[in-house]
Amino acid sequence: MDSTDGSTRTVGEAVVDCLLDRGIDTAFGIPGKQTLPLNRAFADRDARFVVARHETAVTHQAWGYAETSEPGTMAATVVVPGPGDMNAMNGLKNALNDNVPLLHLAVETERDVRGGDGIHETPPETYDTVVKENVLVESPAGAVAAVADAIRVAREAPQGPVRVGIPKDVLASRTPQATPPEDDPAEPPEPSASSVEAAADRLRDADAPVVIAGGGVRRAGATDHLRAVAEALDAPVVTTYKGKGVLPETHPLSSGVLCGGASTELRELLAEADAGLVVGSDLDAVSTAKWSVSMPETLVHVTLDGDDIGFGYEADLGVVADADRFLGALADRLDDDTRGSGADGPDDGPGAARAASVREADRERFDAIAAARDPDTPLSSVEVLRAVHDVLPEETVVAADAGGFRLWTLVSFPAAGPESYVNPGSWATMGTGLPSAIGAKLANPDDDVVALTGDGGLMMCVHELHTLASEDVDVTVVALNNDDYAIISEEAERTYDFPAQAYGWVDTGLDIVSIAAGMGVRAERVSDLDAVGDAVDDARAHDGPALVEVVTDPDEPQASEWMTRER
Repeated sequence: MDSTDGSTRTVGEAVVDCLLDRGIDTAFGIPGKQTLPLNRAFADRDARFVVARHETAVTHQAWGYAETSEPGTMAATVVVPGPGDMNAMNGLKNALNDNVPLLHLAVETERDVRGGDGIHETPPETYDTVVKENVLVESPAGAVAAVADAIRVAREAPQGPVRVGIPKDVLASRTPQATPPEDDPAEPPEPSASSVEAAADRLRDADAPVVIAGGGVRRAGATDHLRAVAEALDAPVVTTYKGKGVLPETHPLSSGVLCGGASTELRELLAEADAGLVVGSDLDAVSTAKWSVSMPETLVHVTLDGDDIGFGYEADLGVVADADRFLGALADRLDDDTRGSGADGPDDGPGAARAASVREADRERFDAIAAARDPDTPLSSVEVLRAVHDVLPEETVVAADAGGFRLWTLVSFPAAGPESYVNPGSWATMGTGLPSAIGAKLANPDDDVVALTGDGGLMMCVHELHTLASEDVDVTVVALNNDDYAIISEEAERTYDFPAQAYGWVDTGLDIVSIAAGMGVRAERVSDLDAVGDAVDDARAHDGPALVEVVTDPDEPQASEWMTRER
């Protein structure tokens, strides 16, 4: 037992010291009577506790923090039992699907009333399915050891959120703590030499190879090795939702995002390739439109979970390995004279030409939207996103919400790198844009951070505008407002004969500027395309949080339809 200061420290203080010792100095939460022993410890130490306005936001904040940080960097969340814990489940599931590490500290009902319907009491096993691991501290002496192990588990590949339930009476006690072991996360699995050689043989001999990169490339920090492999093979790179940015989208081999808004041309690029390398992705139903997207006949699939291999697509070669270790080994194995690796660089080969053809076709589709819009109708999402992108520094960190406009963001808003763009993956929950931007700003205090959101997504987390103001978090929020759940209204009208804008609220339109101003956030509303860039520039230059509301067209075409229609 570590009793050197056990008589003076509370367990709550020892837990916070454990976090700080392991590089976690930021926590997001909402205080309650149950959490106060932890809050006291955070306040007395060099740790930041961000007070949110709803528990749904706190796990999205910690998710955004990790997503825009170096691999393994993480934050903590702190909630009260029952309602607080259940509100946080949405973000925990989002982090689980995205393999994002965070430590969720849930203050449990006191031990002496557990089982007697104490206030907020829920069975701890309620949370088993939304976290990587769920731990209940039973012995007061084991709290620090449990937290230390939870941090290790969260950081160990495949990464994910870990919940630790600690009863309030344990946190407030002065029980000497057992010393946790010095146990670093296990090294991620390394590929066998034979599997790397087999993959190299299949890909090197291909006439038209392609690489599909997923969120595992981001989590493993494998951008450099991905670039090396793509250039050695002269292979266009297509990413998934979670892979967006793992190859900077200014690279000549960048070909776009496989998502619901993926263009016909991108889908044809995949179908016409004779060999494909899928790395760091499970090729889930969301990215592949329920596995309807055609893949190359020869497929090399590399992932951390063997159950993912062959689930939606048959693989010619399946490899269970870490993305960075596999790509590094593959880059070393590929011959120096492989196509695209010569002195002319990666932008001169046929693979770069194939990628450029997809990008050009996408640009033509974007241009056609602007050309087709009646000047008297509100702006399209694509026009707004282009105007916003044009005025942002390249190193800006962008947090994009879910919703109909997310598909337009995925296909038309280039990401500069893996830590400069974040959006939810297959969980696709709305209301993440603003909270994740708060987390991103705390993780990247010297960078510009912009939240891209629609009015529907913003209203699911609008309370966090007040967190921006009260915590003085310098984030710029760009809210595209069409007064409608447009992606739902479009489907309701087209398929179920509902009237136009059946799920809109034009008659009771939102005044987002007034809402933001009432919460202490500088805000401006624009409806003219020429004013968008200046408004975003002014908001970014403002010393403090700011919001730009942009009026957009509820009747604009949806990305899934526009990007696949005949040109």
